Amino acid sequence: MPIRLSLGHIDEFDDTVAQFAHQLGLQSVQFHTPSNLATDKEYWGIEELQALREYCDSQGLRIEGLENVPAEHFWKIQRGLPGRDEQIENYQRTIRNMAKTGYDLLGFNFLPTYVWRTDMNAVGRGGAGVTAFDANDAMGGNALASYKLTHPEPIDGVLDAEQMWDNYQYFLDAVLPVAEQEGVRLALHPDDPPVRGALGGHERIFISPEGIAEAHRRANGSPAWGLNLCLGTVSEMGGEDAVNQVIDLLGPEGRIFYVHFRDVQGTVPNFAECFLGEGNFDPSQVIRRLHAVGFDGFLIDDHVPAMVGDIATWGDTSSAAYCSRGRAYAIGYLQGVLGGLDLD
Repeated sequence: MPIRLSLGHIDEFDDTVAQFAHQLGLQSVQFHTPSNLATDKEYWGIEELQALREYCDSQGLRIEGLENVPAEHFWKIQRGLPGRDEQIENYQRTIRNMAKTGYDLLGFNFLPTYVWRTDMNAVGRGGAGVTAFDANDAMGGNALASYKLTHPEPIDGVLDAEQMWDNYQYFLDAVLPVAEQEGVRLALHPDDPPVRGALGGHERIFISPEGIAEAHRRANGSPAWGLNLCLGTVSEMGGEDAVNQVIDLLGPEGRIFYVHFRDVQGTVPNFAECFLGEGNFDPSQVIRRLHAVGFDGFLIDDHVPAMVGDIATWGDTSSAAYCSRGRAYAIGYLQGVLGGLDLD
């Protein structure tokens, strides 16, 4: 299949989201820790996975993949705590259940405290609501965070980079053979924000193109390992140059499984999210480069500015928090770029 667009970052799927996808002319969806799969089990079960698939089928939409199991399923794995072997067994069970119900892609992150920002109410173009990060504020203890995928148990001390690499390797060694056997691909999300030093109680390790290359090396050639290329996060590392490095590194090997398409203005230590086309890279050139290295997966809208009629701030937890207008802008922009490039 050629490069295509999918409606992404869906936390809860219902008839309205399906209608929104169709209004945008999209044929597929991708889920982010969907509440449709919330159960009292420590894994995603066959019944709820099948029910979600059948629901999407009934709405005429194909599921591209899932990403990020709930933090309750994963936090001991990330932190290397007692009980991680049981969580790994449950993660393996999730992989097997996904395969049995027709899913072949699962994104994951290795951030014990997930995504940090120092300003959840920054002002973007035309007064749009965006998020921003300033490392000086963060190290001074003023960081805010999106806690959806962060377990509430505080980290005891600091998890240094060596421990984080060890925990990551332990996880890969246990799950990649199962993923290979079941035909499920696992896609790593880079660390956001990609800053050095302990932030939130742990050091971050996937914070540069070199860190991503090391993540790839540690997979030991497993066909089940790949990257969820979050362009915004990689852009935070070093702008367009960092984006090009990662595409050129992993693209020719088919290791870019899918793309979070967003951008920022600035790089670490200071950046702010923004509309596509006003950030660090040229979206059309990035898509050309992806095509040139053989990428044929899907792109999704990711973090988007909150426009008039969306939400007042990123801290809003109401049903309007999906930012339909901001997402429609991002999808429309990318549809225009793809149509103009005519890559088929």
